Amino acid sequence: MFTVSKLGDCKIKSPMQLSTQKNDGIYDFVTDDERILYSNSFNEVMETVAKGETPISFEKIGPKEFLYFEPAKTKVAIVTCGGLCPGLNNVIRGLVVQLWNAYKVQRILGIQFGYAGLNPRNSLPFIELTPDLVDNIHKEGGSILGSSRGEQSPEVIVDTLERNNINILFCVGGDGTLRGAHAIAQEITKRNLKISIAGIPKTVDNDINYITKSFGFESAFTAAQSIILNAHHEAKGAQNGIALIKLMGRDSGFIAAYAAMAVPDVNIVIVPEMDFDLENKKNTGLLNYLEERLCNKQHAVIVVAEGAGQNLFEHVDKEIDASGNVLHADIGTFLRDKIKDYFQKKNIPIAIKYIDPSYIIRSIPANANDSKFCVQLTTNAVHAAMAGRTDFLVGYWNNAFTILPIEAAALGERKKIDIEGDFWFNVLEATRQPNSFK
Repeated sequence: MFTVSKLGDCKIKSPMQLSTQKNDGIYDFVTDDERILYSNSFNEVMETVAKGETPISFEKIGPKEFLYFEPAKTKVAIVTCGGLCPGLNNVIRGLVVQLWNAYKVQRILGIQFGYAGLNPRNSLPFIELTPDLVDNIHKEGGSILGSSRGEQSPEVIVDTLERNNINILFCVGGDGTLRGAHAIAQEITKRNLKISIAGIPKTVDNDINYITKSFGFESAFTAAQSIILNAHHEAKGAQNGIALIKLMGRDSGFIAAYAAMAVPDVNIVIVPEMDFDLENKKNTGLLNYLEERLCNKQHAVIVVAEGAGQNLFEHVDKEIDASGNVLHADIGTFLRDKIKDYFQKKNIPIAIKYIDPSYIIRSIPANANDSKFCVQLTTNAVHAAMAGRTDFLVGYWNNAFTILPIEAAALGERKKIDIEGDFWFNVLEATRQPNSFK
């Protein structure tokens, strides 16, 4: 069972006019004992119960009848960190509108350029956020607050929160941001302060554990779809034409895999979760298969995730970015050059086009489904924070919105594609590539 920390007892009556009675035609407040099972397998749940154990579950989130924070006296801050992602402005807007309209919280600050904006040494003024100010920002990509990478002192950040009488801090970001949020929450606990730290997962790679999907992911692979379709035209327009497209996916290849399934024209998809040979004596390597593909069809479309094939760079010293993530070697240009060399040695003419649209995809506005999802994430994050939950992450699991400890979701291993699972098998069926290039 995942248990989320609470600041204290909830004694403030919610201003939301909801119900506590079933079948009265009005949405009911969500009680603290409502939970969502981790497993959707009947057999697994029954086996756990038969052992006398409690099945793993998450707290279901939604509006609570009683709150911890008194809305009229509550002051909130919002910060966006890390790389850009479709939907950031939707999340900012969603938080402001929900706080203002549902809970009548009217003191909302926007923190500029990530956690750096909470360090007074950077002299970045706060932005007063109102519904009028954020009214149309969901139509734009990026973040009106800006973003940044890199650690800031949790002690300095908590000093800033105290000094400005901030009661709730919404931290929107990926694993680095959430590690920072957890450190801030720990410092708050150490000082015995009553400040809620609420995490909203932002990872275009969709790689945070215990969360079915994160906002921006669907927009990203949808945007990749048109790029791949056009790349396919390029490949077919030349003798032995090859289109090589590198997509985001530092440690998890969900964008590349989803895009490959969405566009049946993809012939090969390479993700970080799989090992592969370029060539081998059995002629089952990636380049061996590519040669066979060109011989039969005279063109090929390859999609590769940015973190794939890092075992091919073992001699390269690993660097760390400002967020604490390992900087991977460039598999895209590496594969491009290896493909050129391979076919040149065999005296086989090819026409290869290399495309890296990553930064364009990150900056687009959210699509319709992501926009809807952002609204749902933000309303539920506000419900949880106003009810005094802290050091939590709002998620989505088994078709329900949940909250779980940041430490459980963001401080462990990333979510990855199961190479022996149903989803990857569906990808292989779509591309018709071999089960392995080993």
